Amino acid sequence: MDGKKRSDVKPGLEVNVILKQDQRTGKKTRGVVKDLLTNSATHPHGIKVRLEDGQVGRVCEILSSK
Repeated sequence: MDGKKRSDVKPGLEVNVILKQDQRTGKKTRGVVKDLLTNSATHPHGIKVRLEDGQVGRVCEILSSK
């Protein structure tokens, strides 16, 4: 899944995100979702989340499905 629908993203999932500073390069960062920061049901660039280590980025890929 690509992480553009808020209903697909839940705390505890392992995801790849693109951090703000990596948007130009597309470098992915792996982490576990702590909080969902996007309030809308969908977002064309991915749902914005805070990872458990505190980093904030947009979900580009969901790796695990709980």
